[in-house]
Amino acid sequence: MTHPLNRPAWTSLRTRQGALARGEGAALRYDSEYAIFAATADHEPASLAALGVLISATGPAIVLQKDALPPVPGTRVEKHRMGVQMVAETLSGAGEIDFVELGDADAAEMLALATLTEPGPFFARTHRLGDFIGIRDQGRLVAMAGERMKPDGFTEVSGVCTHPDWRGRGYAGRLMRVVAARILARGEAPFLHAYADNRGAIALYESLGFRVRCEVNVTVLEPAGS
Repeated sequence: MTHPLNRPAWTSLRTRQGALARGEGAALRYDSEYAIFAATADHEPASLAALGVLISATGPAIVLQKDALPPVPGTRVEKHRMGVQMVAETLSGAGEIDFVELGDADAAEMLALATLTEPGPFFARTHRLGDFIGIRDQGRLVAMAGERMKPDGFTEVSGVCTHPDWRGRGYAGRLMRVVAARILARGEAPFLHAYADNRGAIALYESLGFRVRCEVNVTVLEPAGS
Protein backbone atom coordinates (compact mmCIF):
# COMPACT_ATOMS: atom_id res chain seq x y z
CA MET A 1 0.00 0.00 0.00
CA THR A 2 1.11 3.57 -0.65
CA HIS A 3 2.40 5.31 2.46
CA PRO A 4 -0.18 7.88 3.71
CA LEU A 5 2.46 10.61 3.81
CA ASN A 6 3.35 10.24 0.11
CA ARG A 7 0.25 12.35 -0.66
CA PRO A 8 -0.60 13.85 2.73
CA ALA A 9 -3.30 16.22 1.48
CA TRP A 10 -5.13 13.41 -0.31
CA THR A 11 -5.05 11.03 2.63
CA SER A 12 -6.09 13.82 5.03
CA LEU A 13 -9.05 14.88 2.87
CA ARG A 14 -10.12 11.27 2.41
CA THR A 15 -10.07 10.57 6.14
CA ARG A 16 -9.94 12.85 9.18
CA GLN A 17 -10.35 16.16 7.33
CA GLY A 18 -12.96 15.01 4.87
CA ALA A 19 -15.39 17.72 5.99
CA LEU A 20 -13.01 20.31 4.51
CA ALA A 21 -12.71 18.61 1.11
CA ARG A 22 -13.90 20.35 -2.03
CA GLY A 23 -14.21 18.49 -5.32
CA GLU A 24 -15.14 14.90 -5.94
CA GLY A 25 -13.84 11.64 -7.29
CA ALA A 26 -10.11 11.46 -7.92
CA ALA A 27 -9.22 15.11 -7.20
CA LEU A 28 -9.81 17.05 -3.99
CA ARG A 29 -8.67 20.29 -2.39
CA TYR A 30 -9.12 22.00 0.95
CA ASP A 31 -11.77 24.65 1.49
CA SER A 32 -9.95 27.85 0.50
CA GLU A 33 -10.52 29.48 3.90
CA TYR A 34 -8.45 26.71 5.51
CA ALA A 35 -5.65 25.74 3.12
CA ILE A 36 -4.51 25.90 -0.50
CA PHE A 37 -3.47 22.25 -0.97
CA ALA A 38 -4.95 19.98 -3.64
CA ALA A 39 -4.26 16.36 -4.48
CA THR A 40 -5.21 13.41 -6.64
CA ALA A 41 -5.66 9.75 -5.86
CA ASP A 42 -3.06 8.81 -8.48
CA HIS A 43 -1.51 9.97 -11.76
CA GLU A 44 -4.04 8.34 -14.05
CA PRO A 45 -5.17 10.62 -16.91
CA ALA A 46 -8.69 10.86 -15.48
CA SER A 47 -7.36 11.94 -12.09
CA LEU A 48 -5.10 14.62 -13.57
CA ALA A 49 -7.96 15.85 -15.75
CA ALA A 50 -10.20 16.08 -12.68
CA LEU A 51 -7.53 18.12 -10.89
CA GLY A 52 -7.32 20.48 -13.85
CA VAL A 53 -11.08 21.00 -13.83
CA LEU A 54 -11.04 21.62 -10.07
CA ILE A 55 -8.24 24.21 -10.24
CA SER A 56 -9.82 25.92 -13.24
CA ALA A 57 -13.04 26.28 -11.24
CA THR A 58 -11.59 27.21 -7.84
CA GLY A 59 -8.24 28.90 -8.45
CA PRO A 60 -4.54 28.24 -7.71
CA ALA A 61 -3.47 25.29 -5.59
CA ILE A 62 -0.33 23.68 -4.20
CA VAL A 63 0.27 19.99 -4.83
CA LEU A 64 2.70 18.60 -2.26
CA GLN A 65 3.69 14.95 -2.72
CA LYS A 66 6.60 12.55 -2.94
CA ASP A 67 6.38 11.84 -6.67
CA ALA A 68 6.89 14.42 -9.38
CA LEU A 69 3.58 15.71 -10.70
CA PRO A 70 2.90 15.06 -14.41
CA PRO A 71 1.39 17.85 -16.54
CA VAL A 72 -2.13 18.70 -15.39
CA PRO A 73 -4.53 19.62 -18.23
CA GLY A 74 -5.90 23.15 -18.07
CA THR A 75 -3.22 24.41 -15.67
CA ARG A 76 0.25 25.90 -15.74
CA VAL A 77 3.08 25.48 -13.25
CA GLU A 78 3.62 28.82 -11.52
CA LYS A 79 6.41 27.48 -9.29
CA HIS A 80 8.12 24.22 -8.41
CA ARG A 81 10.55 23.57 -5.56
CA MET A 82 11.91 20.53 -3.81
CA GLY A 83 11.26 20.01 -0.15
CA VAL A 84 11.80 17.43 2.53
CA GLN A 85 9.29 15.63 4.68
CA MET A 86 10.41 14.89 8.24
CA VAL A 87 8.88 12.60 10.87
CA ALA A 88 9.61 12.26 14.59
CA GLU A 89 9.22 8.94 16.39
CA THR A 90 10.68 10.35 19.61
CA LEU A 91 11.60 13.85 20.70
CA SER A 92 14.89 15.24 21.92
CA GLY A 93 15.83 18.53 23.50
CA ALA A 94 14.04 20.17 26.37
CA GLY A 95 13.13 23.53 27.75
CA GLU A 96 10.02 24.67 29.58
CA ILE A 97 8.08 27.55 28.10
CA ASP A 98 5.04 29.54 29.14
CA PHE A 99 2.49 29.41 26.37
CA VAL A 100 -1.18 30.08 25.80
CA GLU A 101 -3.81 28.12 23.91
CA LEU A 102 -4.97 29.90 20.76
CA GLY A 103 -8.37 29.79 19.13
CA ASP A 104 -11.04 31.76 17.34
CA ALA A 105 -10.62 34.79 19.60
CA ASP A 106 -6.99 35.02 18.47
CA ALA A 107 -7.64 34.44 14.76
CA ALA A 108 -6.97 37.99 13.58
CA GLU A 109 -3.66 38.19 15.45
CA MET A 110 -2.62 34.75 14.21
CA LEU A 111 -3.33 35.70 10.60
CA ALA A 112 -1.45 39.00 11.02
CA LEU A 113 1.60 37.24 12.48
CA ALA A 114 1.60 34.62 9.71
CA THR A 115 1.18 37.29 7.04
CA LEU A 116 4.19 39.15 8.44
CA THR A 117 6.49 36.14 8.85
CA GLU A 118 5.27 33.84 6.03
CA PRO A 119 5.66 30.41 7.66
CA GLY A 120 3.60 28.96 4.83
CA PRO A 121 0.10 29.43 3.43
CA PHE A 122 -2.16 30.73 6.20
CA PHE A 123 -5.76 31.81 5.78
CA ALA A 124 -8.73 33.03 7.79
CA ARG A 125 -9.57 29.57 9.19
CA THR A 126 -6.20 27.82 9.04
CA HIS A 127 -6.11 27.96 12.84
CA ARG A 128 -9.10 25.58 12.89
CA LEU A 129 -7.15 22.76 11.22
CA GLY A 130 -5.79 21.70 14.62
CA ASP A 131 -4.57 22.88 18.00
CA PHE A 132 -2.44 26.04 18.09
CA ILE A 133 -0.40 27.49 20.93
CA GLY A 134 1.49 30.75 21.21
CA ILE A 135 3.57 33.12 23.28
CA ARG A 136 2.38 36.54 24.32
CA ASP A 137 4.60 39.38 25.47
CA GLN A 138 2.67 42.06 27.34
CA GLY A 139 -0.46 40.82 25.62
CA ARG A 140 0.98 40.79 22.11
CA LEU A 141 1.14 37.50 20.17
CA VAL A 142 4.81 37.13 19.20
CA ALA A 143 5.17 33.43 18.33
CA MET A 144 2.98 30.43 17.55
CA ALA A 145 2.92 26.85 16.30
CA GLY A 146 0.15 24.43 15.50
CA GLU A 147 -1.24 21.61 13.37
CA ARG A 148 -2.31 21.34 9.72
CA MET A 149 -2.76 18.17 7.64
CA LYS A 150 -4.00 15.06 9.44
CA PRO A 151 -3.69 11.73 7.61
CA ASP A 152 -4.68 8.70 9.68
CA GLY A 153 -1.99 8.12 12.32
CA PHE A 154 -0.13 11.37 11.65
CA THR A 155 -0.46 15.10 12.31
CA GLU A 156 1.55 17.83 10.63
CA VAL A 157 3.32 20.48 12.71
CA SER A 158 2.86 23.78 10.92
CA GLY A 159 2.26 27.51 11.23
CA VAL A 160 5.50 27.90 13.18
CA CYS A 161 6.57 31.54 13.28
CA THR A 162 8.07 34.25 15.47
CA HIS A 163 7.80 38.01 15.10
CA PRO A 164 11.15 39.39 13.84
CA ASP A 165 11.61 41.48 16.99
CA TRP A 166 11.41 38.38 19.20
CA ARG A 167 13.59 35.97 17.25
CA GLY A 168 16.71 34.37 18.71
CA ARG A 169 15.01 33.36 21.97
CA GLY A 170 14.25 29.75 21.05
CA TYR A 171 10.49 30.27 20.93
CA ALA A 172 9.91 28.35 17.68
CA GLY A 173 11.73 25.21 18.74
CA ARG A 174 10.14 25.05 22.17
CA LEU A 175 6.63 25.64 20.85
CA MET A 176 7.17 22.98 18.19
CA ARG A 177 8.30 20.54 20.82
CA VAL A 178 5.08 21.07 22.80
CA VAL A 179 2.94 20.57 19.70
CA ALA A 180 4.87 17.44 18.67
CA ALA A 181 4.75 16.00 22.19
CA ARG A 182 0.98 16.35 22.26
CA ILE A 183 0.72 14.56 18.91
CA LEU A 184 2.87 11.68 20.17
CA ALA A 185 0.80 11.51 23.36
CA ARG A 186 -2.29 10.89 21.20
CA GLY A 187 -0.58 7.88 19.65
CA GLU A 188 0.16 9.64 16.37
CA ALA A 189 3.42 10.60 14.69
CA PRO A 190 4.25 14.28 14.12
CA PHE A 191 5.55 15.23 10.69
CA LEU A 192 6.44 18.45 8.92
CA HIS A 193 7.76 19.91 5.69
CA ALA A 194 10.63 22.25 4.85
CA TYR A 195 12.20 23.45 1.64
CA ALA A 196 15.23 21.30 0.87
CA ASP A 197 17.56 24.30 0.78
CA ASN A 198 16.43 25.70 4.15
CA ARG A 199 19.34 24.22 6.09
CA GLY A 200 18.73 26.30 9.19
CA ALA A 201 15.18 25.10 9.61
CA ILE A 202 16.12 21.49 8.90
CA ALA A 203 18.88 21.64 11.53
CA LEU A 204 16.38 22.98 14.08
CA TYR A 205 13.92 20.20 13.32
CA GLU A 206 16.66 17.57 13.58
CA SER A 207 17.60 18.93 17.01
CA LEU A 208 14.02 18.20 18.12
CA GLY A 209 14.14 14.61 16.89
CA PHE A 210 12.69 14.91 13.38
CA ARG A 211 14.37 12.88 10.64
CA VAL A 212 14.03 13.19 6.87
CA ARG A 213 11.63 10.58 5.52
CA CYS A 214 11.72 11.58 1.86
CA GLU A 215 12.03 14.43 -0.58
CA VAL A 216 8.78 16.03 -1.74
CA ASN A 217 7.75 17.99 -4.79
CA VAL A 218 6.04 21.32 -4.09
CA THR A 219 4.18 22.42 -7.22
CA VAL A 220 2.08 25.58 -7.46
CA LEU A 221 -0.57 25.25 -10.17
CA GLU A 222 -2.67 28.03 -11.66
CA PRO A 223 -5.49 27.91 -14.22
CA ALA A 224 -3.93 28.00 -17.68
CA GLY A 225 -5.65 31.24 -18.62
CA SER A 226 -4.60 33.18 -15.52
